[in-house]
Amino acid sequence: MRRMASVTGALIAFTAAAGLLTITPGLDTALLLRTAASEGARAATHAAIGIVTACFGWAIMVAFGLGALLAASPLAYTLLRAIGACYLLFTGIKMLLRPRDGFLDTSPDPRAGRLAARAAFARGALTNLLNPKVGIFYVSFLPQFVPAGVSVAGFLLLLGAIHAVLGGLWFASLIRATQPIARWLRRPAIVAGLDRLTGGLFITFGLGLAVRKFA
Repeated sequence: MRRMASVTGALIAFTAAAGLLTITPGLDTALLLRTAASEGARAATHAAIGIVTACFGWAIMVAFGLGALLAASPLAYTLLRAIGACYLLFTGIKMLLRPRDGFLDTSPDPRAGRLAARAAFARGALTNLLNPKVGIFYVSFLPQFVPAGVSVAGFLLLLGAIHAVLGGLWFASLIRATQPIARWLRRPAIVAGLDRLTGGLFITFGLGLAVRKFA
């Protein structure tokens, strides 16, 4: 009975903490809002699925020890940080220099829609997976909520699943919130501005990773 209360308390505490962290704006939120505004709900949904999948991937890595390696090995952390910085800088610079003025998919070919969905999924997943701060967050944050006497790996996976569900619900609400003003958001000047804004955020995060790399 005491163990059940301990597990329940840990789950409630984690859900509350993870919920607050989920709604805190960050790189994933910026990418999702930009995708929802300029490409529509379908693309944003696939980007959200990519982000949530990547988050749960981090939970799997932490549960089975790979996340601990990232935290313990300066070389592994530096390598992932360098890759993440390069990806963010490349993507951000491309958005700044070549912002779109619209996003109209007029192709009747269903393959075009599938390719666009896959591209949105890949953007979401890569943005999350190549941010080592997410991995370090999972390594340092999740274990604090593991009560004594439970399977550590199994409980970490459960916490990761809870975080993924919270993220999915939050992203769904953000996507829905953009729909009433979707037509206005797809104006050429707005689309270009969103690309530049998101590109600037990507560059900021990328420079942050690069500066810490060489500090």
